[in-house]
Amino acid sequence: MVRLNEIRQGERAADLPDRDDASLLFIGRIRTPWTSRLETPRQGRLDGPTCRLELEAPWDEGLLGIAEFERLEVLYWLHESRRDLVHQSPRNDGQARGVFSLRTPVRPNPIGTSIVRLVKIEGSVLFVRGMDCLDGTPLLDVKPDRTLFEPLAPAQAGDFQVGDQ
Repeated sequence: MVRLNEIRQGERAADLPDRDDASLLFIGRIRTPWTSRLETPRQGRLDGPTCRLELEAPWDEGLLGIAEFERLEVLYWLHESRRDLVHQSPRNDGQARGVFSLRTPVRPNPIGTSIVRLVKIEGSVLFVRGMDCLDGTPLLDVKPDRTLFEPLAPAQAGDFQVGDQ
């Protein structure tokens, strides 16, 4: 079951340090059918509802050429997630796991990522299937799915390194 802000048996929260956060630029917003974390899917489905990635100017100009790709990787800021749990009990059974062994939205840096299917483009809006976040979630980045992408730039030395170095 999805949590809101409780700490379950076996979980542990860390004191958050004073921090110098990285400066992130939100490039737009994600529009989905979900307004409650209790209803949002745990993982997006490529046959799920069509959602919208609404890019703001001037970032909408970065969509040039995006129509060439069937699948995209979307990165977003999980703005309603807590950031302090280092041990979590996803089954609520008292058995905890470390945050980095889970795909939970409750993370020190709540960056979400989804592989989505591009349905269509209308101006500065990408229509996609496969999202798993709340309506209004801040959009961080959109990239071609790395499993389908071949670099356009000329090769460089590191591209050919294999094995232990």
